[in-house]
Amino acid sequence: MSNNPSISIIVPVLNEEGSLEIFYTETSKVLREYSDWEMIFVDDGSDDESFNIIRGITEKDSHVTLIQFFKNFGKADALSEGFNHANGDVVITIDADLQDDPAEIPRLVAKIQEGWDVVSGWKKDRKDPASKRIPSKLFNLVTRIFTGIKIHDFNCGLKAYRRKVVKAIDVYGGLHRYIPALAGQKGFSVTEIEVNHRPREFGETKYSGNRFFHGFFDLFTMLFTSKYFDRPLHFFGFIGLFCILISTVCEVFPLYDKLGYGIPFQKHFALIVFGAMVFVLGLWFFSIGLLGELFIKTSGTSEKKIHSIYTKHQG
Repeated sequence: MSNNPSISIIVPVLNEEGSLEIFYTETSKVLREYSDWEMIFVDDGSDDESFNIIRGITEKDSHVTLIQFFKNFGKADALSEGFNHANGDVVITIDADLQDDPAEIPRLVAKIQEGWDVVSGWKKDRKDPASKRIPSKLFNLVTRIFTGIKIHDFNCGLKAYRRKVVKAIDVYGGLHRYIPALAGQKGFSVTEIEVNHRPREFGETKYSGNRFFHGFFDLFTMLFTSKYFDRPLHFFGFIGLFCILISTVCEVFPLYDKLGYGIPFQKHFALIVFGAMVFVLGLWFFSIGLLGELFIKTSGTSEKKIHSIYTKHQG
């Protein structure tokens, strides 16, 4: 990578009208250190003035692109669409609420230049209430244990990636929380640096109690899909094989008693029925695995999200 890499900034936006002008001013000032940069705002269905504010910014700065969604699809989809349009050698994600400090961007880029593929921000001194900090610590601990990625803060919105990373991962649902883990499982190197975190001055938090529980469901989804997405038969087939093995034992035991000791099958009626049911269950799991394989081979369509894209060059 060159000493002056091109930079893409991806900014997911949902009702951030109060901070957008300040955010743009601070961030563009930092980015002027680089000869080639772009800032991509993804309006995720805002119902305030966010769209109009960003639209105005695109009219005066050719470095800025605005992607507008038809409706609110979620942060993962906003980041994914931003990744699709990013052209920089280094791709930075940052939230527009100004709790993440744009002044940290050069430090993230420098860490990428050291050779890392993913650099995650760590809000060690997090300026949020305990109701957010404590669940987040538990969430990060569990994620660190199950994924094996040794960073402290998976949730931090301020991250840097080599372009090849964002083009290689698939982010949807709630998986934006696990991008370092997704990248790590594909063999990319992951590290973190401490970053400045500011108290909230603009907008309202998108955090809710449900998000904490959803995070663990998303963790299971990430672990499952990263290992078995391309081979569902390996997962469901294993369960099916286990069920068939149990059913075989259930059926062989009455047969052994009948042939060896003359004990009638009626004495083991319940066991025989149970074995038959488990056998059917095993075939059912095999069928799910096969259908999953067929689905992967034939799927590829997704819901249209983008309403429009704006740059200064448009009329």
